Amino acid sequence: MKHFKNITLIAAVFCCLLSTNAKSKMEKIYDLKALTSKGQELKFSQFKGKVLLIVNTASKCGFTPQFEGLEALNKKYKDKGLVVIGFPCNQFGGQDPGTDSEITGFCQLNYGVSFQMMKKSDVNGPQTNAVFKFLKSKAGFAGFDPAHPLSKLLHEMLSKADPDYASKPDIKWNFTKFLVSKNGNNIVRFEPTATPADMEATIEKMLAE
Repeated sequence: MKHFKNITLIAAVFCCLLSTNAKSKMEKIYDLKALTSKGQELKFSQFKGKVLLIVNTASKCGFTPQFEGLEALNKKYKDKGLVVIGFPCNQFGGQDPGTDSEITGFCQLNYGVSFQMMKKSDVNGPQTNAVFKFLKSKAGFAGFDPAHPLSKLLHEMLSKADPDYASKPDIKWNFTKFLVSKNGNNIVRFEPTATPADMEATIEKMLAE
């Protein structure tokens, strides 16, 4: 009986180690993949050594003009190692209702977007794409900029739906932005009320690391 208990204990420890190792292998964004706006698979493993700027976008939002600032960052820093990736999402006010091709065309025509746009997907709920599921697990809600004119409106709207919204890591609105360091270990979240220009100092610091 004692021998059986020892075997059971060893098996339990072994299973625990396997589970821990499997979890540790999924701790970085480089294990993930997603579909581009053209339906092609994009593996994030190709971005090792790059700084990633990942954002959920929308074409008919008060924050939509941020596309201009995102493209400016893309042009300024892409040759230095910055990769900008946009994930269209229609979960906030139904503000991105178009098809993938329509969304991409809108971004290119109106804001000259040349960075990678992905297939429209969810960033909250049971169908959340793997990339945003990962990002939310690493960086929770960062708080709205109190000086931004839309912060009060967002707070009132979100708190009415959920008084405890600020303690949860879910995406609050369009144009939530994440910066991922070159080694994937450091992830910094910027809410919609932070402009692309507000991220520039962090981008430069990550690129210099």
